[in-house]
Amino acid sequence: MLRRFTASYLLSAFSLLAVVAAAADPQFERAQAKLDGLIDGKVPPGSELVFTPAEIEAWTREKAREQVGDALRDPHVTFETDAGSGAALVDFLKMRQAKGKSSNALMAMMLQGERPLKVHLRVASAGGRCTVYLTRVELSGAEISGSLLDYLIKTFLVPMYPDARLNEPFELGLNMERVEIRPEGVHVTVKR
Repeated sequence: MLRRFTASYLLSAFSLLAVVAAAADPQFERAQAKLDGLIDGKVPPGSELVFTPAEIEAWTREKAREQVGDALRDPHVTFETDAGSGAALVDFLKMRQAKGKSSNALMAMMLQGERPLKVHLRVASAGGRCTVYLTRVELSGAEISGSLLDYLIKTFLVPMYPDARLNEPFELGLNMERVEIRPEGVHVTVKR
């Protein structure tokens, strides 16, 4: 009888822990609610939404988990005025595999393993348009540029985000007037 009670108690305790662990991160929920408001057109004209670094990190964690499993972990963002950086641990081989892409043996050896990636951006935005300038990329502490950077963008960024634009202006959409980066977060202003 005691054994049955103990097993039942442990099963209930583990179930409760699983429910708690599966509960959505409140930072993610806040960020997603703000995005949903923009998508659904429910943000009043002239309003400004602020996405905090914690909200962006939580949203990135959740979306990365959905899209590439554990190929991208521990995202962290830092903002300055009109610029920011994002860092994470990435496994490019796992990222390709998560997207159903295969790699030849040599490429697999080069891509395999988790590495620290840091991306630096500058943003200019006004009049419903935005330009995101890629200013620096570091992989395992070394700066990446030229054809290797082009390869990483073509092979990893574009398949995940085919509409992403770097170093060229694009329409913001969703009735957004501008997007500004400040130390406290990303500010999105809705058109009046």
